[in-house]
Amino acid sequence: MKLLENSSFEAINTQLTIETGDCKIIGRIESYSCKMAGEDKQMFKQFCQEGLPHVLEALSPPQTSGVSPNKLSHSQSGDEGEGPLSDKCSRKTLFYLIATLNESFRPDYDFSRTRGHDFSREPSVNWVFNAVNSSLSAAAGEAYSRLQPQLWEAIDNEISLAECDIYSYNPDLDSDPYGEEGNLWSFNYFFYNKRLKRIVFFTCRSVSLFMAPRDSGIGTELDLDLDEGSYEEEEEENMDEERYGALCAQ
Repeated sequence: MKLLENSSFEAINTQLTIETGDCKIIGRIESYSCKMAGEDKQMFKQFCQEGLPHVLEALSPPQTSGVSPNKLSHSQSGDEGEGPLSDKCSRKTLFYLIATLNESFRPDYDFSRTRGHDFSREPSVNWVFNAVNSSLSAAAGEAYSRLQPQLWEAIDNEISLAECDIYSYNPDLDSDPYGEEGNLWSFNYFFYNKRLKRIVFFTCRSVSLFMAPRDSGIGTELDLDLDEGSYEEEEEENMDEERYGALCAQ
């Protein structure tokens, strides 16, 4: 998977870090080519040892809906077929999703053991559109409302949303790159256009400023303020003790 340059995404990503008082929104959008070369080809060969590329693999039901995709229309790409097969995807598509995660989160995380049940195929573009807007509007308010039209226009221009199948990554806590204490919620969406051989990856999380992981850098200013306050209180206590000692000496 190769990260594709996109100046619109770069501009939007600078606006997808938003502090809201008690939490911080951290998001990014990236575009990847599905054309394999070098290391990807080697990984794909190893991946195919567990099953041929055209074999269908079961996915989990989408978490953004109470309705399973198998009750909806067939996928845009035709990759997964109709009916019960809509809860599945080909192993080749699954490889693209895993390779995208590896590229996006490298070198900190390795998703080579990720399986189909960690992913879901979302019911529709509109469903994901509403889910993302609902989460970010509730968390970031006016800051996201101003960004929203520009964000979705840039995604559509890059990937042609009407032609996409959309997948989400919903791992257990042990496999979640956002599983640290202090992370309030997160989402990871893949907009896959088979014709363009391209994936747009949209990942976002909300981090509490009061429970942020120590190595995240978030909440450091708050810790310094608290430390300074503790130091001032200690100084006042010492001064009171000195005054009390002087009175007793008299």
